[in-house]
Parts: sequence; C-alpha cells; structure tokens
Amino acid sequence: AVIGRAGAMAAAMVAAGAADFSDLREIKKQLLSVAERSRERGLQHSGKWAAELAFALEPLPLSELPPPPALTEEDARDLDAYTLAKSYFDLKEYDRAAYFLQGCKSQKAYFLYMYSRYLSGEKKKDDETVDSLGPLEKGQVKNEALRELRVELSKKHKAQELDGFGLYLYGVVLRKLDLVKEAIDVFVEAAHVLPLHWGAWLELCNLITDKEMLKFLSLPDTWMKEFFLAHIYTELQLIEEALQKYQSLIDAGFSKSTYIISQIAVAYHNIRDIDKALSIFNELRKQDPYRIENMDTFSNLLYVRSMKPELSYLAHNLCEIDKYRVETCCVIGNYYSLRSQHEKAALYFQRALKLNPRYLGAWTLMGHEYMEMKNTSAAIQAYRHAIEVNKRDYRAWYGLGQTYEILKMPFYCLYYYRRAHQLRPNDSRMLVALGECYEKLNQLVEAKKCYWRAYAVGDVEKMALVKLAKLHEQLNESEQAAQCYIKYIQDIYSCGEVVEHLEVSTAFRYLAQYYFKCKLWDEASACAQKCCAFNDTREEGKALLRQILQLRNQGETSSTDVAAPFFLPASLSASNTPTRRVSPLNLSSVTP
Repeated sequence: AVIGRAGAMAAAMVAAGAADFSDLREIKKQLLSVAERSRERGLQHSGKWAAELAFALEPLPLSELPPPPALTEEDARDLDAYTLAKSYFDLKEYDRAAYFLQGCKSQKAYFLYMYSRYLSGEKKKDDETVDSLGPLEKGQVKNEALRELRVELSKKHKAQELDGFGLYLYGVVLRKLDLVKEAIDVFVEAAHVLPLHWGAWLELCNLITDKEMLKFLSLPDTWMKEFFLAHIYTELQLIEEALQKYQSLIDAGFSKSTYIISQIAVAYHNIRDIDKALSIFNELRKQDPYRIENMDTFSNLLYVRSMKPELSYLAHNLCEIDKYRVETCCVIGNYYSLRSQHEKAALYFQRALKLNPRYLGAWTLMGHEYMEMKNTSAAIQAYRHAIEVNKRDYRAWYGLGQTYEILKMPFYCLYYYRRAHQLRPNDSRMLVALGECYEKLNQLVEAKKCYWRAYAVGDVEKMALVKLAKLHEQLNESEQAAQCYIKYIQDIYSCGEVVEHLEVSTAFRYLAQYYFKCKLWDEASACAQKCCAFNDTREEGKALLRQILQLRNQGETSSTDVAAPFFLPASLSASNTPTRRVSPLNLSSVTP
C-alpha cells in the first residue's frame, strides 16, 4: 500500500510539473501544498522557500485553494504520537520527539522520527564543535547517529518504501558520510519522486562541481528544474547563463519574488559588477526591510566600496532585527574590518561560526582577518575549512595562495592560484597572481602568457601591462616593453583621471630612455617632461632634457632610419588625455 501511494503521488507530481509556466495558478497551488507538507515534516527552509515563491504570485480565490493532504489509515493511527512529537521537535527537543515516534508506520511520522534522530546527532556534534573551535580539533567530532540512520534508510530504500522526503533525508545522510556519488543518485531520485521539494535540488547544487557533471544528470523535466539550473549556474560562476534563466523566470510571472531578486544581486556580486549589485540590494531592502539572508554579501559590496556610513547603518539595523544570526555577525565583522579593527572583526566571524560551523562566508572572511593580523597559520586553517565546506569558493583558494606567498613557498602558491583561476577563468587578479608565481619560479614564458591574458580579459587593477613590460625589460626585449608601457599609459589616461599610480612615472622614464636610444628627440623630450611631474623621476627627467638639448645644439638630428614602430600618442605629449581605449588583444586561445 505504501509503495502504491508513493508511486501515485509521484506520478501526480511529475504530471503537474511539466516545465512550462503557462498555468501560474496551478504552480501556486503546488507551492502552497509543498510548503505545508514541508512544514509538517520540520523542513523549515524548504517550506519558507516555497511560501516566498507562492507569495510572489497572484492570490487564489477560495474555491481554488489546495485541499489539505488526505489522511490514510496509518496517518490516523499515528496522529496522536505525531502531534505530540512535532510539538517537541519545534522546541528542538529532538531525542524526546524521536522517543514518542518509535514504531510509527505512516510516511510523515516515520520521516519525522528519522529526521529527529539526525538533527539530535547534528546538534550534539555542533555543541562539541563550539567547545573546540580551535582550527586543529575540527574533524574529530562526528555525528554518531549517521551510520545507524544509513543502515535503516538503505533497507527502506531497497524495498522502495521511501517517499520524496525520505529519499532527501537518505541523501543528506550519505553526503554527511562523504559518499558523494551515492548521495547524488539519491538526490536525483528524490527530485524525480517529489520535484517540488527545493531542499533536494539545493543539496544537489552543493555536490555538483562543474558543468560536465551537470550534463550527465537525468533530471525531471519540471518547472522546478529552471530554478535549479539558475541556482547552479550562479554557483558555478556561469553568470551570463544564470542571469538569462532568472530573466526568463521574471518574464514567466515571478517578477515580485524576493528570492529571484536576491539571486540576481548575488550573481552581479560574483562578476564584480558592484554598482548594479548595490542598486539591486538597495531595492531588495525596500521590498523586504527585515530580510537578513544575503545581507552579508551586501556588506561585502559596501566593504569593497569603503562605504563606512552605509555599512555602519546596515550593521546597526541587522543588530536590531536579530543580533545572533550568522549574517549579522559577518556584517558586523566586515564593519570592524573596514575600520581596521581586525581583532574585533575576527571575534565576530568566530561568533558566526559558533552559531553555524558550516557557514562558508565566515571561514573565508576570518582567513582574511588573520592575514591582516599576520597570523598565517590560523589563516591557512580558516581557508582550508572554507574549502571543506565548499570546494567552489575561489576566495579561499586565492587566500591560500596569498598566505603561501607570504611564507615564500611558490610551488604551493602556484597550485592554489591555479585552482582559483580554474574557478574564475576571466578574473584578472587570479591571472596576475599566477603570473607573479611563474615569475618567481623563473618560468617567464608562462608568466608572460598570464599577464597578457589578464590584460585581455580586462585588468581590474591595471597592473598586468606594467608587469609584462618589466618582464620584457628583463629579457632585453625593449620594443615589446615600450609597447606595453604605451598601452599602460593609454589605459590609465583613458580613465579620465590619472589614478595615483606609482608605475606611471616608471613607464614615462622607460619610454623617455627608449626614445632617447632610438634618437627620437621629440618623443623622448615629451616623455622626459612628463617625468618631471613625478617626484621619483623628476631629476632623471631634467637630466635627460638637458642631454637632448645638448645633442640638438650640436646639430644631432632626430633619427628617421631607426626602426621605432611605437610612438607615444600625440595627445599624451600635450596636456590633454586620450579617450580611445586600446582594444584588448584576442588571446582566448592562450591559457596558462
């Protein structure tokens, strides 16, 4: 009877969930129904997700509201025990809930029984972890209940007696025991049996490491798959695809969904489109002023922009709403970090981890704080924890690269920067870091490739060309060095204002000497005059101008037969600045 019921329910769910958004009323009914069923089983986050999405759709008239789930004979028998146990479960008395659910046969009561046992083990593990949050003790604390749960659930699984929620729990247990391949199979099965349960999709997201893995999954063809794909694309840094998916979901009728708006903001944060991300987050705060989720990401953006008043306001605001939420602690940590109070910041990130030891952002941010405090061993431990939680966190890989750079261990550096680069192939910072590494290891050809590629993908810090020029200088390739310095100067001046760049003077000094050697007096004196504007090159500039004047007086004419293919743009020799930016070379084929 159990199998028959689960099968019929699955068939109904799959039929209801074909991947099309033409009937939004039907989708709303499904969301309200699954939100209620998730809450009955204590799956608060899945329930909340479905409820938020349902709220974004038009309200249903009374006649169309979904009926409560029909009760079976077994449900009626277990009703008293379930009602009592659920009240204990809601008060986080998991062992007590499990005790009263022993021997229950209905799907709902059985799930709550197993889930209570799982959460009891997790709570005990977390309590022990909190007592020993020193970086070295972690890993020794285990959830003791997992092995027993796996044995019992696998028997039920073989007998095909698990419904969609039961399969989800079985998958979670397998993942916790590091049986990733088995867990993925079970989560895919759970998504087929109960496509509307967001928890199973989300768990699947955390286990997929690249696009190739995604291709080989046989997922149910339901509208929920679109939400899953948008989420996984964001996680895998395939931001263009993610934004397209979210746009199509908005067009389909979910324009009021705060979940989608927040995901779009996170996507823009991931591609470092800071202005766009900030404006979306500000819009989100107007729509949902008491929201705490994703606010740590918002605070990262405010931190990068050094917006102290806004970050201070956000920290105070979240403190008033709920001061013991992980995100709140991270926001406060960011605020103190921006004020250079690194010990205080680290303290708040530690507090966040006591509230949730599996919270990725806090581990990474704590690593950054330890770096600021020059405590490299603690930083390494923190970054390693971040990677344990999520292998796709490029910031943790990059952080590890930086710590080993400080420790002067370039081979280690290279490994970690490579991993960061694989996760963010178009991020110039990873490429510049890789180039510096290759330079230290004297692999200059590789270093040159990295710097070129960093320039081609759009150099954020505008340092790639200078580093490339210096490499050419080292290798006595003066023409290429001059070309790089010219491109660098054009880039800096095309910003409209000359940023405080130390290397501008270096570039002018090199070009002045280069043109001088080529006997191009006009270009040489233009560059030498520019040198006079900078403190560190003023004397050299004046000396060079004197030399040029001397040679001119002696009748030396400007050379025309010396091959000098690169000239400083005429606009630079005057006081105005060029506006045309040199288009980056197409180096998509060159990968380090």
